Amino acid sequence: MKLRRIVSLFMAAVLLSLALLIPANASAAAEPLNDAPFVFVHGYNGWGGAEGIDSALPYWGATTGSLMQFLQEEGYEAYSASVGPINSAWDRACELYAQLTGTTVDYGAAHAAAHHHARFGRTYEKPLFAGWGAEKQIHLIGHSFGGNTVRMFVQLLTAGDETERAATPAGELSGLFTGGKDDWVRSVTAICAPHQSSTVFYFVKPFGLISLMTSFSILYIGLVGRSFLNGRAVDFHMEQFGLSAVPGEKATVPLLQAMRNTYENFDDTCIYDLTPEGNEALNRYVTINPDLYYFSYAFSATREVPGLHTQIPMLGTNPIIAPLAAIIGMIRMTDPYNGTVYDDSWLPNDCMVNVESAKHPKYEPYTDYDPADVAPGVWNVMPVQPGDHGTAIGLLADKEQTHDFYIELCEMLNALPAEHGIPE
Repeated sequence: MKLRRIVSLFMAAVLLSLALLIPANASAAAEPLNDAPFVFVHGYNGWGGAEGIDSALPYWGATTGSLMQFLQEEGYEAYSASVGPINSAWDRACELYAQLTGTTVDYGAAHAAAHHHARFGRTYEKPLFAGWGAEKQIHLIGHSFGGNTVRMFVQLLTAGDETERAATPAGELSGLFTGGKDDWVRSVTAICAPHQSSTVFYFVKPFGLISLMTSFSILYIGLVGRSFLNGRAVDFHMEQFGLSAVPGEKATVPLLQAMRNTYENFDDTCIYDLTPEGNEALNRYVTINPDLYYFSYAFSATREVPGLHTQIPMLGTNPIIAPLAAIIGMIRMTDPYNGTVYDDSWLPNDCMVNVESAKHPKYEPYTDYDPADVAPGVWNVMPVQPGDHGTAIGLLADKEQTHDFYIELCEMLNALPAEHGIPE
């Protein structure tokens, strides 16, 4: 029995090693079933298909296996983008644009000056796929903070940014800041996105956990982002601050200086964008595009305790984040940043995000999803799905249910008119 266990452990180690060496999208894809590719954008502390870790534990699919591989084998043209795990929605949007166009990341002259980091990041020698543009639109699908990211991305594609246009010499402006590219996107889908932040913030803030989390993240990225793991297992995309290096290159900014600069520009991180204050600023800046289709999915891992006006996690919820479900499930208050009244309707949650927050941004129109009347320029709020924040991407989830969810999503998006806002 002891020998058998040793052999089993050895085989498991071999298989894990092979998984780390095999590209995540190595299997052949079937003939595409869609004319508009699906671009998936990960959330806070996540990773894309280009990261080494994705081969062993894919962000999209998680414990159910690679969702990108599954969709490609089923004939869908699907891609998992890689952006900074703790970068702000603005910086992530810039990184996504460069990745999709095969160009150098340009964070904007005005933005870079305001946040004391480099204007330019890495250069992508080739785009994520060929032909993106008005003739080959994309469906954007973001999980968690990936939902906030794609909203910022579409805002810049649509309107550009006046401050960047004023600050940048003629001929040097990134195509992302010129605007007029909203017809390069067909739809936006946000899954478990904190459109209106999360009330869990009001629990962790008094304990100083926001500062602690920020400090730990910066230290971790600074150390790992300069180690042999950089570009092999993970890629933090924080070369603009000098905190991590571009894979294959060496960091030029001293570690302590880069850490201090990143911390002092906390308002240019995802962590700030997730706070009620940062989220309010993002929602004031981003507006809905009247010609694009918007869909939102909220997940709920809680149930009501009769007579107590509180919610607790259901059986089967990820035990690591289940305690947060109970905390969010009892917070009732008025938000001092935007006046939102968090009443009993805000108690259901997915252990990270309130269901109400995941439904739609505060200042944008929304309606319950009606398959017979899907209109652009409004958030189509899908029926609430059972499960926690990780269930939505396949973490500790049922494989068949995860695959069915994304097949149904892709088919629904495939059915949208080819030209947004104009019925077929």
